[in-house]
Amino acid sequence: MKQKSEIIEVFGQRYQRIPVKTHVLSAEDDMLAIIEKYALPLMKEGDMLTISESPLAITQGRAVPVSEIRVSFLACLLSRFVAKVPYGIGLGAPTSMQCAIEETGVVRILFAALVGAIGKLLGRKGDFYRVAGMQAALVDAATTSPIPPYNETVIKGPKDPQKVAEALTEATGYPIAVMDINDIGGSWMIGGSKLDKNFIEAVMKDNPQGQDDELTPLCIVRKA
Repeated sequence: MKQKSEIIEVFGQRYQRIPVKTHVLSAEDDMLAIIEKYALPLMKEGDMLTISESPLAITQGRAVPVSEIRVSFLACLLSRFVAKVPYGIGLGAPTSMQCAIEETGVVRILFAALVGAIGKLLGRKGDFYRVAGMQAALVDAATTSPIPPYNETVIKGPKDPQKVAEALTEATGYPIAVMDINDIGGSWMIGGSKLDKNFIEAVMKDNPQGQDDELTPLCIVRKA
C-alpha cells in the first residue's frame, strides 16, 4: 500500500484528508448509519466528507457475484478490445462487460464500441466511455477489490449518486460528495451537495483513501 500525504494544497489553501476506517460493508448496511457511526464522531464544523463509489454501491446491493452473471457472446467479444489500465481490468473482463451491457443497453454499448474504435484510429482515448455513459465507466471488475467476497464480484456503479449525496448532506449537515477515484491520478465527483466539483476533485486527486485493503470508504476533508 502506497502511503499518501495527509496534507494537500489546493487553490492556495492547505487541506487535511482523514480516511475513516469501517468494517467490511455489505448490502445489509445503510450508508447514513455508517457515516453516523464512524465519521460524525470525528467531524468538526467546516469539515467535508467524501464517499467512495464502490462501497456506496455495495450498500445498495450492486455487487454481483461472478457465479451469477450469464456472460453473452457480445460481452466476450467486446471485452477483448478494452485497453488495459494499471489500476484494474475494468470492462476487459467478460463479466464486467456483461454488467455494463445490462446497465446501458445493447444498442448504446454497440454504438460506444463503434465510436471508440473510430476514436482509436484517430488517436483519441476515452470515446467509448463518453458514449457508453457513467454507469458503464463505474463498473468494477471482480479482480479490482482484494477483499472477500468482493474479489469475486462485479460491482456496478451506485444508483442515483447525486440524490444520495444530497440526502446525506441534508441528514448530517455536512457537505458530502460521492467520488470515483483511482491510484493513477484520477478523481471525479459523481454526486455532491454544497461542494465545488473542481475543488473536491483536486483535493482527492491522489486518492488518499487508497483502493486496496484499507477499508476506508469515507474521508474527512478539513482545512489545515
